[in-house]
Amino acid sequence: MRIFIPLLFLMFILISPPSQSAQADLQSIIIEVEGDPNVHKQYIEAYHPFIDVVAVYEKVFNGLALQGSTAKLERMESLEFIKHIHAVQQYEAIEWKKPKASQEEAAQPYAINSTEYTGKGVKVGIIDTGIDYEHPDLQHNYQSGFDLVDLDDDPMESQPEQGMPTSHGTHVAGIIAADGELKGVAPDAEIYAYRALGPGGTGTSVQVLAAMEKAVEDGVDVINLSLGNNVNIPDYPTSIAVNRASNLGIPVVIANGNSGPDDWTVGSPATADKALSVGASTVPTVIPFLYESLEKKAIQLIEMEGSRSWDITRSYEVVNADQSDGSYRGKIALFQRGDVPFYELAKSAEQDGAVAVIIYNREQGSFQGSIENDQNPVNIPVVAVSKEDGEWLLDLAEKKSLYMETGYLPQEVTTAPFSSRGPVTVNWNIKPDVLAPGTEILSTVPGGYEQMSGTSMAAPHVAGAVALIKEAHPDWTRDQIIGAIKTTAGRLEEHSSSDPTIQGMGAISPDKAIETTTIIHNPQLNFGKVDSYRGELRFELTIENISDTTQNYAFDYPKKQGGLDWKLPQSFTLKPKEKKTIPIGLNITTARLEEGVHQGWLTLNKENEQDYHLPYIVVNQNADQPKSAGFEFSLKNFSDDAYEFRLYLTEPARRAEVDLYHPETLIHERKLLEAQDLEEGLYQEELSKKDAGPGGFYLAIVTVYLENGQYESSQSIIHLE
Repeated sequence: MRIFIPLLFLMFILISPPSQSAQADLQSIIIEVEGDPNVHKQYIEAYHPFIDVVAVYEKVFNGLALQGSTAKLERMESLEFIKHIHAVQQYEAIEWKKPKASQEEAAQPYAINSTEYTGKGVKVGIIDTGIDYEHPDLQHNYQSGFDLVDLDDDPMESQPEQGMPTSHGTHVAGIIAADGELKGVAPDAEIYAYRALGPGGTGTSVQVLAAMEKAVEDGVDVINLSLGNNVNIPDYPTSIAVNRASNLGIPVVIANGNSGPDDWTVGSPATADKALSVGASTVPTVIPFLYESLEKKAIQLIEMEGSRSWDITRSYEVVNADQSDGSYRGKIALFQRGDVPFYELAKSAEQDGAVAVIIYNREQGSFQGSIENDQNPVNIPVVAVSKEDGEWLLDLAEKKSLYMETGYLPQEVTTAPFSSRGPVTVNWNIKPDVLAPGTEILSTVPGGYEQMSGTSMAAPHVAGAVALIKEAHPDWTRDQIIGAIKTTAGRLEEHSSSDPTIQGMGAISPDKAIETTTIIHNPQLNFGKVDSYRGELRFELTIENISDTTQNYAFDYPKKQGGLDWKLPQSFTLKPKEKKTIPIGLNITTARLEEGVHQGWLTLNKENEQDYHLPYIVVNQNADQPKSAGFEFSLKNFSDDAYEFRLYLTEPARRAEVDLYHPETLIHERKLLEAQDLEEGLYQEELSKKDAGPGGFYLAIVTVYLENGQYESSQSIIHLE
């Protein structure tokens, strides 16, 4: 049984809070409307004066954000111009993982820019936690902004007096366009900042939609969203807004999420069809190892979290810490892993003069440890080694004075393990679209500089790259810019990151994107799902020759695989400035192919001088995607005596049940509801307060019974009033 833990959505009020008694009865909703939302705003203000219109959306979403008591909102339920009512969703600055590299070794954002371009004159909209526009590396580039949390024109990061302070948006801004001691990818780009996430880096779809509206109104050339949630479905209002902004010609760059390394972990709004979704790649680095030349022995070192990098350049004696007199001056102390915390072992050895610490496992294999302590950090390298390597060092150290030298092995760029994977449930889209550097990135924060890791750091690299391309080719459309980025991305071919749903098109290359003469507009080939015995599938590939010369192309025919029969054109030609649609056929015999997701790569050659690797995906009958997502249980809109249950199903189900457990003792309390014969898509159910039972906090276990006899469970904390 697989347990999936969806995000529990919370209400967040955009305007200043009323008294506690009044606030308890307030609801916030987003309505999608027919016609002009400004006209509907006037109608609501005239005929429903006790309802606050918190925001009007007319550019990226056609609707309104409303706030009021349940009794007042209930009177609007019958208004004919309301198409849909959307619950307010919570979004957050995607959590980053604390890195361990020294500041000198941290990845610099500008390293990805090997072009002559700097993003001059390009407007970049950053929807995040605000920015420290007084930072010396950002103040020159900062042009304007708006605070959608406090509703003013001051998008400064959250300060301690407002709650939990933030720095995320400033870090993102520095990656894009810092221009001072640190250089961003596009150091001459213009920064437009929109604070949609408040103290602690949280906000709601109300603020995110409003920020996108304001960014479009301000005429930005690209929007960066290093935020999201954990729900892998593509149809929230924010996803609609992303697609509409794209239709207006604005590239929208979104972090894919930090929920990897499992499949199906990409979250909204990176799931939007037209989002340029970005996963995180590691930066080029080296792996330290010890070696003893006479014994011809090499030992790989695993640096602990919070450790200084192993930058030792000469040989040092390794001594058994358990048999030492406690003096490690000028030596490497060797400990066996035990009950004493790693930090205490390391700090003690440092105080006794050790230049480094090695801790070996007491069980077979390697391990990863941590010595993090912000108050009193360890200032020498601390590494872990396997039990086998530790015992080898111990044995030799007891026989003679053991001096070990340090070597370094270059490590190839890979997909970062925390980077969320695709595909998107329901439509099977390959996400992420591309990769960019996302580990140990040094950038600006209020008051200085700091390293962060995450897809939040990868996305602004791509936003900066868009600025470079926009400067180089001001006449290119949004589709040409995104197509060029995808077309020229470099596939990572190591075994751990070879699948398209892990890396998309691969690592971006801004210089190649600027210089490309071919743009493939939809290079990720999604053939969908096949349920019948035989499927004859077709994909329309759009290719554009933007050069002044004729170009010839040909596919490499893929290796034969049982059940898959490709129908590819042997060769084709594009005249100068010609765009052409190329049919790609795939016939599937489902009985000859294992059930599940099948993905791989087609290779397109251009005049035998360049290869383009095109990822494809097809689903044979069933997949192992989460069968349910987007679980919500809250008071029904316009009501204070009924609840609404929502669940998104990615395939039909025989039955769904919700059981309530005590959140601490895990004792079963009661069954909340049960539903039969559910179709694929959004399922909604109403439940009265009387039928829901006693109030309080509960652990809700949602179990979905599938038509094939299997079942799947997910869990979340809910509150009954």
